[in-house]
Amino acid sequence: MLTSLPAVKTLVCDGYSALTENILTSTEPLILKGLIKHWPLVQQGKKSTVDAVSYLRSFYNQKPVVAMIAEAQEQGRFFYNSALTGFNFTRQQMSLNALLDSLCADGHEQRSSMYVGSTSVNHILPGLRAEQNDIPQLADKPLVSIWIGNQSRIAAHYDVTDNVACVAAGKRRFTLFPPDQLDNLYIGPLDFTPAGQPASLVDFHHPDFVRYPKFKMALAHAQVAELEAGDAIFIPSMWWHHVEALSDFNILLNYWWRQVPMHMGAPGDALNHALLAIKELPAAQRDAWRQIFEQYVFSPQEQQHIPAHARGILDTIDDNMARKLRANLLNSLNR
Repeated sequence: MLTSLPAVKTLVCDGYSALTENILTSTEPLILKGLIKHWPLVQQGKKSTVDAVSYLRSFYNQKPVVAMIAEAQEQGRFFYNSALTGFNFTRQQMSLNALLDSLCADGHEQRSSMYVGSTSVNHILPGLRAEQNDIPQLADKPLVSIWIGNQSRIAAHYDVTDNVACVAAGKRRFTLFPPDQLDNLYIGPLDFTPAGQPASLVDFHHPDFVRYPKFKMALAHAQVAELEAGDAIFIPSMWWHHVEALSDFNILLNYWWRQVPMHMGAPGDALNHALLAIKELPAAQRDAWRQIFEQYVFSPQEQQHIPAHARGILDTIDDNMARKLRANLLNSLNR
């Protein structure tokens, strides 16, 4: 069902020359075909899993990693348990070498699914990026992470950041939905999540349209991307994406960044505060606050009627003003 969805637009890449103009201002997902095909890590993986693993080990600094492990009956789906009181997988601290040994072990019948995810490349594999396993235009981005594992399915979720995800080994499928499909994806708890971000409760391999009827409307807006080793995909901020690792051995590196200065706050914090301060207000008061947010946050206008020197937090937020706002919030919340 999902593979029959419309494909994400593809840009065939010959080097990085068109990267900046095509993604750094885009609001649509984009497959970057062959973007990293020349990486030494990709070339080693195309030789064999053993070669890719040996190449990774040459950079490993022996720091422990956290692996997610799901039993074979979960069929690679990392998710909640049936009652939403916990999860269907465990987290285990181990050596990356131990994980790689498990992934290379013979026999794939009734095999557990496992992966190390969202782990800083520089933290566990110092030197890997310096050996031409990097994208120059994104090298200064604040977070570059690696994901290593076998077959897995990660529920649809969004990231606050923009994202370029690079498939260095194996194959992956991304199913993407625009931000306005929030209501049709049946999102689970905000404060109890499998991997840090709110996630869709729909099983994409076996969607229950009786329980989740509006998911059909979400599928009408979905796009799918099938990526091989050497390919990458740009996923804009707030786009929902369901991710499947399709091979017995997979490596993905991704670049996360925001299009605002580092001193700006996290939008999720504002949501939490709004739930605390606004959600339970009487309807008329919520409507009033909706207008205030529209005026000052969502459709902000220059406050020409206020002298420039007196606009305070209504002016552009610089680092000093961000510090002042945080201090005010802390004082308010700690009463």
